[in-house]
Amino acid sequence: MNATPNRRKIVLGVIAATAMPRLPGFKTAAQAQDEAGLANRFQDLSQNGNATCSPKFTASIATMPPMTRIKGSCCSPMEMKRYTEQVKGLVKYRVIAMIPQDPYDIPAVTAQQMIHYYDRQLTADEQRRYDFALANSNEKGPCCCQCWRWSVYGGLAKYLIREHGFTGEQIVDVWNLSDGCGGGE
Repeated sequence: MNATPNRRKIVLGVIAATAMPRLPGFKTAAQAQDEAGLANRFQDLSQNGNATCSPKFTASIATMPPMTRIKGSCCSPMEMKRYTEQVKGLVKYRVIAMIPQDPYDIPAVTAQQMIHYYDRQLTADEQRRYDFALANSNEKGPCCCQCWRWSVYGGLAKYLIREHGFTGEQIVDVWNLSDGCGGGE
């Protein structure tokens, strides 16, 4: 008798393994690797940030080399639980390149593009959507203070409203997931 499984047995085994319910607390190797990667990124970003809430920092964004990254929290220490929720939540917007996938690690070139939109005028309908986001986001705006994040994520909101037809509710979601002030919600 041949001890090597045939192709049909292998395919059926794979199907059965993927159809089996996961035990509570059981993580796949990929999930464990993702969590380890997030933990490493969190450690780096929470200890090696370069972002500040100063007007001087905001002004410096325009002259940052494109490969520069704006890292870390502005106001409060980062929290791992919240960071994980944010990064996982932003995955749904990954098809829009202007939305940073990590609110604590933003390419300067993206910040430069987003800040450019901040001074753009919106139509009355677009402004209503933006105003809805201002009134309903956790920070009552794109950030807790009117720092560089306010201008960058305010510009992002205007871009998303104008170029992608985002609703006020969608802007609230992006802003809440992108909150870079540190701390919890």
